[in-house]
Amino acid sequence: MLNLHKVEDKLKIKISIADRVYPLTIDPSREEGLRKAAKNIEVMLKQLEKSYAVRDKQDVLAMCALQFAAKAEQNTIDKSVDLSEAMEQIVALNQLLDTHIS
Repeated sequence: MLNLHKVEDKLKIKISIADRVYPLTIDPSREEGLRKAAKNIEVMLKQLEKSYAVRDKQDVLAMCALQFAAKAEQNTIDKSVDLSEAMEQIVALNQLLDTHIS
């Protein structure tokens, strides 16, 4: 499905990450998520800079990106495992119901 928006429906914001400002034109519904994401990145950048001897912001940004990507991948894996376990429980319950109904 193609999602078309008029330019006047868009919101222009500026997001600051690692001492750089990024102007964005977004759907208003995405603003809160983008601002929270930028804040989370800034928090992680500061933690990484304190924890490791870093020469370059690029290194910190790469580590930050890796941690966020790893967390997203782990969440996907965890959801898959949870879904698999739920399906196994449903099958077991169906078998139990079949046994008692028959």
